[in-house]
Amino acid sequence: MTQLTGCFHCGTPIPAGSATFFATVAGEQQPMCCPACQTVAEAIDQGGLNQYYQYRTNKAAKAEAASQQFQVYDEPALQDTFVKTQSNGDKTALLLLENIHCAACIWLIEQHLQQFPAVKQAAVNFTQHQLQLCWDANIMPLSELMAALQQIGYPPLPFHPNQQQNLMAKQRHKMVRQLAVAGIGAMQVMMYAVALYAGALQGIAEQHQWFLRWVSFIVATPVVFYAAKPFFQTAWRDIRIRQLSMDVPIALAIGGAYSASSWAMLTNSGEVYFDSVCMFTFFLLLGRFVEFNTRQRAHLSSSRLNQLLPDQVTILSKGKEAVIPLTLLKPADIILVKPGATIPADGTILAGQTTINEAALTGEFLPEPRQAGDQVIAGSINVDQPVQVQVTHTGLDTQLACIEQLLNQAQQDKPPIALLANKVAHYFVASVLVIATLVFFSWWWLAPEDALWVTLSVLVVTCPCALSLATPTALTAATYALQQQGFLITKGHLLEGLTTISHIVFDKTGTLTTGQFSLTQMVPIAAIKTDQAMALAAALEIHSEHPIAKAFPASSAYQAVDITNTPGQGISGTIDGTDYRMGIASYAWPTEKVTPPSSHGHWLLLADDQQPIAWFEVNDSLREEVIDTVTALQRHGFKLSLLTGDRSAQASITAQALTIHNLKQGASPEDKLAYIKALQDQGDKVLMVGDGVNDAPVLAAADVSVAMGSATDLAKTHADGILLNGKLATLLTALTKAQKTRQIIRGNLIWSLTYNVVALPLAALGMIPPWAAAIGMTSSSLVVVLNALRLNAQQVNQAQPDTTAKFTWNSQQPHQNTTGV
Repeated sequence: MTQLTGCFHCGTPIPAGSATFFATVAGEQQPMCCPACQTVAEAIDQGGLNQYYQYRTNKAAKAEAASQQFQVYDEPALQDTFVKTQSNGDKTALLLLENIHCAACIWLIEQHLQQFPAVKQAAVNFTQHQLQLCWDANIMPLSELMAALQQIGYPPLPFHPNQQQNLMAKQRHKMVRQLAVAGIGAMQVMMYAVALYAGALQGIAEQHQWFLRWVSFIVATPVVFYAAKPFFQTAWRDIRIRQLSMDVPIALAIGGAYSASSWAMLTNSGEVYFDSVCMFTFFLLLGRFVEFNTRQRAHLSSSRLNQLLPDQVTILSKGKEAVIPLTLLKPADIILVKPGATIPADGTILAGQTTINEAALTGEFLPEPRQAGDQVIAGSINVDQPVQVQVTHTGLDTQLACIEQLLNQAQQDKPPIALLANKVAHYFVASVLVIATLVFFSWWWLAPEDALWVTLSVLVVTCPCALSLATPTALTAATYALQQQGFLITKGHLLEGLTTISHIVFDKTGTLTTGQFSLTQMVPIAAIKTDQAMALAAALEIHSEHPIAKAFPASSAYQAVDITNTPGQGISGTIDGTDYRMGIASYAWPTEKVTPPSSHGHWLLLADDQQPIAWFEVNDSLREEVIDTVTALQRHGFKLSLLTGDRSAQASITAQALTIHNLKQGASPEDKLAYIKALQDQGDKVLMVGDGVNDAPVLAAADVSVAMGSATDLAKTHADGILLNGKLATLLTALTKAQKTRQIIRGNLIWSLTYNVVALPLAALGMIPPWAAAIGMTSSSLVVVLNALRLNAQQVNQAQPDTTAKFTWNSQQPHQNTTGV
């Protein structure tokens, strides 16, 4: 038998005369050897991962069954596009999920995945329909976890920006179709219902009544089986896995009303409720559609960071330009970025001078000048002149990807108030079902003809949609609003924690000051040339991440090895066989006490094994907006402290300039940690603001912590928020926004609970018809969503932050600045 071709997916020969299967990959029909490979190939195409086929070096393994369609995502070559390996070996995947429509879906997904021993963390982003999944690949492959998601009704796809937009568009089109069917059906059935109601009052021929009922049944049927299908699917899924969501009472209401009305029509007995079925299906779908659009607007207002990057880049190789896909870009490549183009990766400018707009990342709309040797960030825009950039980080390693990951982490990290609301909503559904059962039997005993529609009203009017949406919508809106102004929330508890703060502790270098140190003078001690001393110091400092290290110009005269960084003390290393130490005097030359040339300024000592070599003086300056910001914080009753490792007189000069009375200088990381603990022991809620490696422990220990945008990666990792724009005045914005968010969350919770408490007895007493119950439930949810979106509308002027904003703090917090610890 002759061979015609091979399977596009696995390469298995397809014999002539055998049945051939095809799958569409990148818009082209490709031959497949079996339905299993066909299913897998289609899954890869739908996941936006077509480049896997273009750049793979070996054929994939043959798929054995259609149920194993996710096995291809276990291949390392494919996982590189959406999976990141952590330092401890665990893996984190970003997945898109279909069919998410409420907070109960999120709860179900997270609870279901956490039952697997391999899963370390599963967090769903409601707004973006994203799942951040952290798991141990040694215990269970990703394919089995993806299959588990599909089994409970949430088909997963690897995250890809374009695929996410396609998924959202697909969902929106489906919702529009269902809403249209429900709306047209509701209008038609209401016309027949008016005739039936009029006939009940004025009399109607039996054959006319029979005809109107049958027409109502025909029109209502597609509404129930198509438009209301999502309610039944979700309810059945939840019942199968023994969970309760808000769709269970909705499905019971729609199904019960339709079934009872159909029985009454077929037996020509009782009343029909086809109008109510269509009406509250329409209003339920309308509410969800408006909520979906509202969430999408909030999502788009954040200017999705991962959509900032171009699809193609211009690379320079041997003096020639070539355009390649962004996915093929790698570190050390040299790229050409033309004016108006987006910088596709982190890198260093090799040639050219221009200005860079980093508004999408920092919220700062004024372009900043950049020249050869300066760093540029992926996602920023080249404004003026073409520049050549050498790539240092690409893909998931860029600062842009880091910010995106931290933002997703913040949205998925649920504060206690959100967890409480979801738990209350879960038990509330169970209570509603019990109450509805009691109401039905009570009315069956009192007035059987009214038992059904009263019970339907109870089921619909008490649906806890508003309760479940009260917290996440407000937190999402506030997160996006602050991101637009250059403040990135990285931990979900930050907004809640900021409302409890009484004491703010600042680091000095790089936080209150610019962190842009300059070398003002060098005073030699040993017989050494100035250039030689500078080169030795630069060889050590090039290995330090501390802002002071940037004051020393790079030099290639010496190379240091065996580097040891001691936070808060200094740095040591070996140069040409000699051990050198540079830092504070007691670290660089611990043998005996040496005194710097002056008590003013910040002095560093360079020493070798034999003797001190030279003093170096570096100076820093206060940030432009610091004085106004600190004054505003003091005016609003916050206690302030300056906590720094700087032992020089510069620390006290800074504290005096800002009228900060609590000063702790020369503090080691251990001293800083003890200082924070002491404040907490005396009852203070502490906000720590810092930026250095030595600030990481205290950032983690404080009740709430904020790192500067220029902070080290370690500091950012331990912080709850990051000032991307580097402006302390934005901290005032965050404090104001946190207060407003707390007020809106409280208002939403009070509104949703009050609505249910008032509506439930009215519905149980038969005072609310089913269609009115649907309107009430939908309106309740929309009030909560629209109230939360007010946080997006209340933007603070970025150019001139409001340092006179009014804060409403807890009564137990002090309203005067005190001294001492």
